[in-house]
Amino acid sequence: MMQDIKAVFYSQEQIQQKVQEIGRQISEDYKDKKLMLVSVLKGSVLFMADLMRAVTIPCEIDFMSVSSYGNDTNSSGRVRILKDLDRDIEGYDLIIVEDILDSGKTLSYLKNILQTRNPASIRICTLLEKPERKNAEIFADYSGFDVPNEFVVGYGLDYAQKYRNLPFIGVLKEEVYQ
Repeated sequence: MMQDIKAVFYSQEQIQQKVQEIGRQISEDYKDKKLMLVSVLKGSVLFMADLMRAVTIPCEIDFMSVSSYGNDTNSSGRVRILKDLDRDIEGYDLIIVEDILDSGKTLSYLKNILQTRNPASIRICTLLEKPERKNAEIFADYSGFDVPNEFVVGYGLDYAQKYRNLPFIGVLKEEVYQ
């Protein structure tokens, strides 16, 4: 796998430090609230696992699986819910946990769907943001790192379901996906 990586943007240590910072902030912001973390599978699974351990207040978790990329490097713009939440979220303070805020189309769609279910609040937590690519009116309330408009993999992010298990965030060589 390493031969397919052009560069490492963020090391395992940098990621873990940032996740701890975000977890502390969430713990402070949501003390005495009914917190639920909602992981958007599959990309956010590693981030979610580390983040929920960094949160020091009671919280519940749930998972959704959506698809807008398939095996492509760009969002199709069509979002499909593959797995919905297992429980009612009415009255919960939700944080949608995502791996990357790219175009924003998927998160915008997801936030709108969840808003109809009457949560107390909805916020967005993303490990990565691509400011250059965003074309939806959605913003992260908690964000780890900005990345340039390159195809990044690792720490849960994939290309064609591969590279998720890399412990860092790296750029995939163009010849791998072209």
